[in-house]
Amino acid sequence: MNSPEKTLTPKLIKKLWLAFILIIVLMGASYVLITGYFANKHNEATAQRVNADIAAHLIEEKFQNASPFLEDGSPNKELFGDLMHDMMAVNRSIEVYLLDTGGEIMYSVVLDHSDNAPIKKVSLAPIREFIKDKGENYILGDDPRNPGKQKIFSAAPFNVDGKEGFIYIILAGQNFELTSDNLMAQYFVKLGIGATLLTMLFAAIIALLSIWFLTKNLRLITDTVRKFREGDLAARIEDPDKSDIEVFAHSFNEMADTIVGNIDKMKSVDGLRRELIANVSHDLRTPLAILKGYVETMQMKKDSLSETEKDEYLQITHDNVDKLSNLINQLFEYSKLEAEQVSPVKEPFSITELSHDLVAKFKVIAAKKNIDLVLDNPSENSIVFADVSLVERALQNLIENAIKFTEPKGRVVLSIKRKDENVEINITDTGTGIPLSEQPYIFDRYKQVEKNTKKQGYGLGLAIVKKIMDLHDTSITVLSKPKEGSSFIFNLPAYQV
Repeated sequence: MNSPEKTLTPKLIKKLWLAFILIIVLMGASYVLITGYFANKHNEATAQRVNADIAAHLIEEKFQNASPFLEDGSPNKELFGDLMHDMMAVNRSIEVYLLDTGGEIMYSVVLDHSDNAPIKKVSLAPIREFIKDKGENYILGDDPRNPGKQKIFSAAPFNVDGKEGFIYIILAGQNFELTSDNLMAQYFVKLGIGATLLTMLFAAIIALLSIWFLTKNLRLITDTVRKFREGDLAARIEDPDKSDIEVFAHSFNEMADTIVGNIDKMKSVDGLRRELIANVSHDLRTPLAILKGYVETMQMKKDSLSETEKDEYLQITHDNVDKLSNLINQLFEYSKLEAEQVSPVKEPFSITELSHDLVAKFKVIAAKKNIDLVLDNPSENSIVFADVSLVERALQNLIENAIKFTEPKGRVVLSIKRKDENVEINITDTGTGIPLSEQPYIFDRYKQVEKNTKKQGYGLGLAIVKKIMDLHDTSITVLSKPKEGSSFIFNLPAYQV
């Protein structure tokens, strides 16, 4: 069974062919009808122009030698009988009518007397217009034997024996109409067959070329899509701006770029996930091993250990439990940030007061390492518009990191400065610093760097800080030199009171 992609183009070509066939049939029928209509009108106009003077000639030749009326005023049937005989010798389709000045039919001479004229009066307007134009224009008049129809005619006025009227001659009577209809039907059949065949021939050639030309770009795009589906991720539609279906070509290229980008991102994410799992597993393994070792020691030597040793072992166990708890909390927190399950609730708050509280909190930890932790803050109370809990978490991670990598007798400074419409927060330490080659990667998830030939993890702390900055549409910058310390700087929008 063919796939949808393989049947797409043939289906489209079939539909195009059906459309062209329908157009051909309509064109052929329209051509035959229009041609027949105008051919008939042309024949009538020609016949009327050729026979325009026949009524005038009849009056001139016949009415000069004999009166068309008898002494009692009735039509001279003998004269009109001779007239009909002469007319039949020339044209058997002619019908002659004698009209008074009001258009009333006084007498008629027709070949077939089987039926009388249904109407007894004809309109004089076409007759007067015909006489005025001397038969130069194509004009139709009433047909007395076919009410509602109009036919070509010849007409001329007469004035004989004090009587006035018109000779009104229908040039295409019933016999002519029957013969014309039969011939026209045959003509239509021949014309229709010939015109349709000729039209179909040329239309088929045009359709073949048009379909080939119209589907050329579609075939190219279909082949490119098929290549991409079969694994050629570099397949793209060349020169999409020159394509007849430019929008589709651009859309496919953009879609392919997006798919390839997502694939690359997935590969990158998978690599980072593996690295994260490996690094986290390493950090989990260390405190767990320490915990297991000290617990087993306490179990085996519980009777021989002094109270001081027991307290020391319990403290070490407690510290490692804290490490595990902190690491697990970081993992949970980071996973929520990366899954975009955290939305910042921004509000105005004092970054100055928050910094005072954090410095007071970490002073005890810093003092244990003999590190001087200070707050460099001007007298101004700086108000920012941000999520207070997320900003507090970011500052905690940065201060913890600064204390962690600062040697005893070192210094960690948290400074706050107002800069235009922002408040700049800077955490600076006098620690070991970060190698220049490692600085681009310190915000990666659980990235480890070499420090004095020993791998140390910055952990998830800086990665969490980076995510928090992204949620606040700001960035964090690191300035560091080996053995000279590091500075982490970010800005928050100042709240305009």
